[in-house]
Amino acid sequence: MRFYLVILFFIGSFSYGQEQLPLRGLAIAAPSPEHVDRFVDFIDAELSPMGINTLILRVDYNFQYTSHPELVDEHPLSQDHVDKLVEICAKHNITIVPQINLLGHQSWAEEIGKLLEVYPQFDETPAVKMPEQYQWPNDDGLYCKSYCPQHPDLHKIVFALVDEVMEAFKADAFHAGMDEVFYIGEDNCPRCSGMDKAELYAAEVTKIRNHLASNGKRLWIWGDRLIDGKLTGLGMWEASMNSTHKAIDLIPKDVFICDWHYERADPTAVYFAIKGFDVASCSWRNPQVAIKQKELLNSFRSSATDAMKSRYQGMIQTVWGSPQSFMDLWAQKDLEAPNEANTMKALFN
Repeated sequence: MRFYLVILFFIGSFSYGQEQLPLRGLAIAAPSPEHVDRFVDFIDAELSPMGINTLILRVDYNFQYTSHPELVDEHPLSQDHVDKLVEICAKHNITIVPQINLLGHQSWAEEIGKLLEVYPQFDETPAVKMPEQYQWPNDDGLYCKSYCPQHPDLHKIVFALVDEVMEAFKADAFHAGMDEVFYIGEDNCPRCSGMDKAELYAAEVTKIRNHLASNGKRLWIWGDRLIDGKLTGLGMWEASMNSTHKAIDLIPKDVFICDWHYERADPTAVYFAIKGFDVASCSWRNPQVAIKQKELLNSFRSSATDAMKSRYQGMIQTVWGSPQSFMDLWAQKDLEAPNEANTMKALFN
């Protein structure tokens, strides 16, 4: 890997012809019911003319699931709301990839997520209590809770939701999240204790992938847990410091990797491509970083073999606020502000 990181920086110093990358994506939370019509208009008036062709929608529990209504959030999307989103995206040939965060991100700040709220037995770390006021760092190493991938009752519930959201959005691919997993294979877990963390992570990816593949669907995940945080110097957030990175050699090659780096244009897309995965680079709120990421991808594609070129799929702009706040930012005239909207405009205009 060290050799290839040196090589790709060398490649990036050469000039190359620009081309439109195959995938031009936006990853954003699904709108709340009262903002669906505005978001539909936004897709029609702004995203489509910009050439966006992929929309990752974080649905999580914001949908009227009938298979497990006990897991539905307050004020969820109805099928009628979803149909509006599906219709406008079909009109503009935009692929929808619905997302439910699996494995990690089962809590946020002081709030436990819906799955562990209803099914606390799935908690990988039940002894770690949610704080009244969240701070990082903390004695428990709590960033977000994880579910226990070895619990025998977990997947029949989770997969019912996955199947339902896939049918609702008429989707061919599903995003499982699986990023920033700090709790996995914990010593106090009666099922996971002593197990290899990379093997646990790989087994969960593979189980989800196989379930989707049995229905002709494809799995997408964030790529950070598959990068060695110590070797690369990327650390515990954008890479793994708990050995899950070794799972990269244990998971099926048809898993699509969303490779996010937000403060630097770290060229790890080439690592995933060399390992045989399709990959997209993901930006956030720094326009200069996003543009550099796109330049690197174009450089890789221009100098790649035919086998490698198709693996560099494109760019995804990530948004971590609400869709309505993003649309508000989009309407502002200050194009110099470092935010998600201006980054996306710089990236795709």
